[in-house]
Amino acid sequence: MREDREVSSMAETDMATRAGRDTSARRAEVLDAVLELLAEGSDALTMSAVARRASCSKETLYKWFGGRDGLLTATVRWQASKVHAGAYDSARLDGLALTASLEAFGAAWLKVISSRTSIALNRVAVSHAGSGKSNLGQIVLANGRFAIGERLKPLLEAARDAGLLAFDDTETAFRTFFGLVGRDVQIRLLLGDKLKMTEAQIANDARLATQQFLALYGAGKTRRQRPATEAQPGKEA
Repeated sequence: MREDREVSSMAETDMATRAGRDTSARRAEVLDAVLELLAEGSDALTMSAVARRASCSKETLYKWFGGRDGLLTATVRWQASKVHAGAYDSARLDGLALTASLEAFGAAWLKVISSRTSIALNRVAVSHAGSGKSNLGQIVLANGRFAIGERLKPLLEAARDAGLLAFDDTETAFRTFFGLVGRDVQIRLLLGDKLKMTEAQIANDARLATQQFLALYGAGKTRRQRPATEAQPGKEA
């Protein structure tokens, strides 16, 4: 009898786990639908339009996200979650691991901001920020740029503690790296410049930015002996 109860409990746990995964997958599909609608120029994004595109009910959207702002916040977080510094052990951080992590972060961020969906989302956010139409601009700042910064700063501080980097202010160091990676790419994309951000170009840009950052802030030999070619944005090296 006890064994039957244990088997039943395990089955219920497994079903709950599968249901959780299914819900997460459906939520991701909804957020992708929001991005696609924005990319198609649907500035007046409504819960009804998202429900139709994602093939779900408005009631489900309100249950999951609470409303339009909640949906937009989740969408921005979904995009920002794709940008991270890779895997590293802060207790055993060395120059190679630091370089690899910075390159991974730079490449991930460039890939996200150069995607058609992110360009559309940021264009709408800028437009709304200027017109006061919604607080989407603040949502993008809080859950995009600022959240991404908090994701990389622990790596920078761990590298400083390990004697690999030298800086006084973490925010200043992060902004320097952020600027070296992005340069004028995002503003050009937002203004309609047809840059060809290929995988090879993105990897090379991230590598070059990392080398430049380490030249500015490196406290030791943190750079890999792997040259990067400085190419013009939109031109593959």
